[in-house]
Amino acid sequence: MNVELRHLRYFIAVAEELHFGRAAARLNISQPPLSQQIQILEQQIDARLFNRTNRSVSLTAAGRQFLTDSRQILAAVDDAASRATRLHQGEAGEIRIGFTSSAPFIKSVSDTLSSFRQHYPDVHIQTRETNTREQIAPLNDGALDLGLMRNTQLPDTLSWQVILHEPLLAMIHREHPLARQPVVSLAELAREPFVFFDPHVGTGLYDDILGLMRRYGLSPAITQEVGEAMTIIGLVAAGLGVSILPASFRRVQLDEMRWVPVLEKDAVSQMWLVWANHRTLSPAAVRFKERLLRGAKAQK
Repeated sequence: MNVELRHLRYFIAVAEELHFGRAAARLNISQPPLSQQIQILEQQIDARLFNRTNRSVSLTAAGRQFLTDSRQILAAVDDAASRATRLHQGEAGEIRIGFTSSAPFIKSVSDTLSSFRQHYPDVHIQTRETNTREQIAPLNDGALDLGLMRNTQLPDTLSWQVILHEPLLAMIHREHPLARQPVVSLAELAREPFVFFDPHVGTGLYDDILGLMRRYGLSPAITQEVGEAMTIIGLVAAGLGVSILPASFRRVQLDEMRWVPVLEKDAVSQMWLVWANHRTLSPAAVRFKERLLRGAKAQK
């Protein structure tokens, strides 16, 4: 049996019109070839689909069932074609994105996630919160499509683009004298008990901020080492020391703590969008990447 989709379309037209002439006109073919194709179809499925007389055409019981099934088959084909088209155009599928804890606080990132979900509801966005260093291997092996991370040393297999330069801000308990200053220097912060990341956690901010201090010959006395930025904020608010984080965290406002600008002009941090250059991104991932880069550029 070799039933072609065109045979189903011919059959449906005749079944709906119950007139070979009108069906032929609807299909933009002549009547004799249409009648011939219906006969071929009936031979292929070994069933009579129409009762024909000189004055009328009607469906047989087999024809009525075949009409139902044919409509379902063509609808399924159309759905499959639509899904393939949407996948090819990046309007469906899945995107796997890794991001550091600060990424959702960045406006261009949160705006892109929100607008992308609204415009492309058939794309499933799977997010994984992980630090900068822990994103490198999943990006390389294909477990992640895109990564949002702080500037760090990357292997040659990964490409990146800066989506944000943001100032670093000091976090100081509100009752500390430094909290009343309009700006605070790195040297002033380095003299205070410092709350910061555990070096084994793998966050890019560890090297970023301590590297900045080393450029000024400073080495803060880290008295509390933790794994999460939100823990740092909480400990500073509890009065256990001072710290430094990117300005995107400023969305977290606690009454016990003040965010104070850092004096040094090069006290900035970068957020990168990273992907593997040896793998082909899915159309959905390409669409998200382009949308995020446009949004980041517009907000600069």
